[in-house]
Amino acid sequence: MSDTVRSARPPRKIAVLGSGSWGTTFAKVLADASAETDVMLWSRRPEVADEISAEHRNARYLGDIRLPLNITASADVDAVLTGSELVVLAVPAQTLRAQLPAWRPLIPADAVLVSLMKGLEVGTDARMSEVIAEELGLPAGRIAVLSGPNLAMEIAREEPTASVVACPDHHTATWIAAACTASYFRPYTSTDVIGVEIGGIVKNVIALAVGICEGRRMGDNTKASVITRGLAETTRLAVALGGRPETMAGLAGMGDLIATCSSALSRNHTAGHLLGQGLTLDQVTVRMNQTAEGIKSAQAVLESATKLGVDMPITESVVAVLQGRLSVNDLGPRLLARNLKPEGDHAS
Repeated sequence: MSDTVRSARPPRKIAVLGSGSWGTTFAKVLADASAETDVMLWSRRPEVADEISAEHRNARYLGDIRLPLNITASADVDAVLTGSELVVLAVPAQTLRAQLPAWRPLIPADAVLVSLMKGLEVGTDARMSEVIAEELGLPAGRIAVLSGPNLAMEIAREEPTASVVACPDHHTATWIAAACTASYFRPYTSTDVIGVEIGGIVKNVIALAVGICEGRRMGDNTKASVITRGLAETTRLAVALGGRPETMAGLAGMGDLIATCSSALSRNHTAGHLLGQGLTLDQVTVRMNQTAEGIKSAQAVLESATKLGVDMPITESVVAVLQGRLSVNDLGPRLLARNLKPEGDHAS
């Protein structure tokens, strides 16, 4: 499909692979954006797919929120992908590479892919757009990412929010943005895929740190300091990887960081809070029924920073807690432990 055709009309069918809270919520956004678009969700659990199609609900993740009538679901990924012009990936980041080979022959030849995932792959330190490109052999112009302050339940309740669609091809980013523009969801566009992805990845690790501080009953000064310095170290990593610093001052950087570090709806903030209260990592995993990507990605973030010579003391401290090398009681003094220097000196 040419850029001209894409810009002329919304996609007729969109596939969303992953029926968790964010996948289902974004399917709702897409369906609300255009009643003429068929949005089809893939769920690995047939009972969830049946509930979405028959009752227009996903009670496990979104409670009693009603889903638009132009959303259906299936456990048959072939049926979901057939005829889709836009394919949205919303599965846990660490499972993506293993699933893509089976999906590759089913994805329509001219489909555009959008990643909603906010994680670095453990072992390779690859961003999700890189995993997609490697496994599917797609050019960068057909792969986009979406990020920003995206707390799923607030969006599902149609509370206004903004986000960023990033793709190296500006026309493709604009087409995707038009396809997900609803009355309560305002997407902006960017060509800085690296910056947008890194902002969405590292903020999960910083949110774990803020949650731990809250669980230890530290005050707002501490949390504000960690958020601010967390943004600085996120920016250092993004720039070292080729991202743009101004991206970190926008929705995919500061905006997402503030929302994730401040809200009880944030899975990573919640996981950190439980750790701060003294629960073990295994106990936190049992308590939560959703994936806290920061727990999975923190080590990969630190490895990437180490390879590039980027100083990330907050991330390093969080990894030490997750690996049992540092007690949450000793985390506070470590979070801001850098050599004295001017605040604006983010380069080292």
